[in-house]
Amino acid sequence: MEIALTTMSSKGQVVIPIEMREDIPQGEPLVLIKNKGQIIMKKSSELNKNFKDDLAFAKRTEEALKRYEKGGFKEMSFKEFSAELDKW
Repeated sequence: MEIALTTMSSKGQVVIPIEMREDIPQGEPLVLIKNKGQIIMKKSSELNKNFKDDLAFAKRTEEALKRYEKGGFKEMSFKEFSAELDKW
């Protein structure tokens, strides 16, 4: 395991120390995952398709939860919901 220190600029930019980016080509998309007190960075090219799909699903779920918390959804019974689906 390698460890290096860096800082974040006032613009939110972080420099990856040279010894940590030797195998990261310029332009490589990076995925950042925030989990409580951790930030995990992975090269996008190394993620498998299932993981990418899982991340996209997690993001949509998080966005839906935020809309729900703001009152962006309405409650209905199963019968009402089923009737709405039939309209589609």
